[in-house]
Amino acid sequence: MRLSPRRLNRSTLHRQMLLSRERLTAPEAVRRLVALQSQQAGSPYVALWNRLDGLKAVDVDAAYRDRSLVKASLHRGTLHTVHPDDYTTTRSALLPSLRPRLGDDRFAAPLDEADALATALAARAATASTGAELDAWLAERGSPGTWWGLRWYAPLWHAPTDAPWSFADRPSFLAAPPAPTGDEAAAAGLAELSRRYLAAFGPATVADIAQFLGVRRGRVRAAVAALELVEFAAESGPPLLDVPGGPLPEEDTPAPPRLLPMWDNVLLGHQDRTRLVPAEYRKLLTRVNGDFLPALLVDGQVAGVWRQVDGGVEATAFAPLPPGAWAGLAEEAASLLAFVGERPDPVPRRHFRWWDDLPAAEVRVLG
Repeated sequence: MRLSPRRLNRSTLHRQMLLSRERLTAPEAVRRLVALQSQQAGSPYVALWNRLDGLKAVDVDAAYRDRSLVKASLHRGTLHTVHPDDYTTTRSALLPSLRPRLGDDRFAAPLDEADALATALAARAATASTGAELDAWLAERGSPGTWWGLRWYAPLWHAPTDAPWSFADRPSFLAAPPAPTGDEAAAAGLAELSRRYLAAFGPATVADIAQFLGVRRGRVRAAVAALELVEFAAESGPPLLDVPGGPLPEEDTPAPPRLLPMWDNVLLGHQDRTRLVPAEYRKLLTRVNGDFLPALLVDGQVAGVWRQVDGGVEATAFAPLPPGAWAGLAEEAASLLAFVGERPDPVPRRHFRWWDDLPAAEVRVLG
């Protein structure tokens, strides 16, 4: 079977719970989604609101508080929310890709000391500690200049607080369970993560899996070779891999509008992002310092950006939209405002500078 770009689009949207909201708990949903990118504290909340029926922000607060969801530096060395049962498998799979990053001049210790330092730091963080406290402790024990790398290399979770989105701008850290290390554990973990990725984002290529996880393609090829997968032809490019029985909705399946948060993984999860992001819009969403703007999704494709402003949600369309799309976006905006309530805007105003040079075929304040 040859899969068209639109069929791939609908498959990914279905698996990402973006064709219709589902009745799941937040931890159940995160297991399905593999992980949620979480640099901005409100983003995983809005990502889940887009996907779950009846979700309240306090439900996510409670999941972080009782550690049925945890936040840590994982995929690509960036902050992600995962289910705690998936943390050690994920860490085992990703450690071989995270470790070489410690070769940066900002890490002031030999690489062969990194694992011992990480273990000692985790023992120190048995109770929640701020980054400043852990940095000072490392300096006192003779390892100054190592916190930069150990804050994402050591087995640490971010400790939730009473901040409105569970995590303050200056986080505290808590020791996470140790993960199995070594080549066998890394290979087994990567095979499991690759299978889970295909179930949540597929069908997809080896390059897509490598992009999402931040690992070398050679490791991914070896991992998928150990799995029982099916293969499809694409209209162009390499073969597409999938889990057996993965859903493939028809091209004409309706895709309702959505207001995706900053760094939503459905837009970042493939090496070829044209599945959801038109090529001419990619540089509009991805800003020069790595910020990835919150996106309007219309008929399954990025059509513009949004931000919360006084009086509602400001939606900026890069090209004219049909009237029906605006009506659907207005409904989503009203629902989002009810979800956010009195909490701070999920798109912090420091990011608003990126709106200055965006094309704006039409701008409406909704909700």
